[in-house]
Amino acid sequence: MSSLYTVEPNHFDALMLPASWLEQRWYAAYTCANHEKRVASEIQARDVELFLPVYSSVRRWKDRRVTLELPLFPGYVFVRLALRDRLRVLQIPSVVRLVGFNGQPAALPDEEMEILRFGLSQQLRVGPHPFLTVGRQVRITGGPFAGLEGVLKRKKNSLRVVVSLSLIQRAIALDVEVADVAPTF
Repeated sequence: MSSLYTVEPNHFDALMLPASWLEQRWYAAYTCANHEKRVASEIQARDVELFLPVYSSVRRWKDRRVTLELPLFPGYVFVRLALRDRLRVLQIPSVVRLVGFNGQPAALPDEEMEILRFGLSQQLRVGPHPFLTVGRQVRITGGPFAGLEGVLKRKKNSLRVVVSLSLIQRAIALDVEVADVAPTF
């Protein structure tokens, strides 16, 4: 009977929680409007891995032009954590919830997140784009975003691929070379 009371806390958690709650995965944290950077700094202070992709946008005011760093996915900050640690993020004042279905947070594909992180670190020109569900589906076959799938569009004399993240209903537009895209079947 004494063995019931000598269970270590880590072993107790492992017995009570599903295995999926112990594994670190990427999740989208939905934030209050225009609070993404504030939330990101709070998450960083709590030692949780985060990803807040930004893009540069030139805004023109009456007397000057200003270059701003704006979130690529407005209203979202990506966090990598085990679900058992979700309160570390959910207790931040401007975090509304972790995006999911039926009250359960849904994990984002690790491969997709790593490709996005690597591709955006290459300082290429990207920008937000309206979420699309129709159009020519293509796979990027070369360059830093190789492996991502999206919708092919034309912009003047160049090609663009709109990559959509269905879970958060957001998309970004990437400039690509003709040789770096192939249709998906």
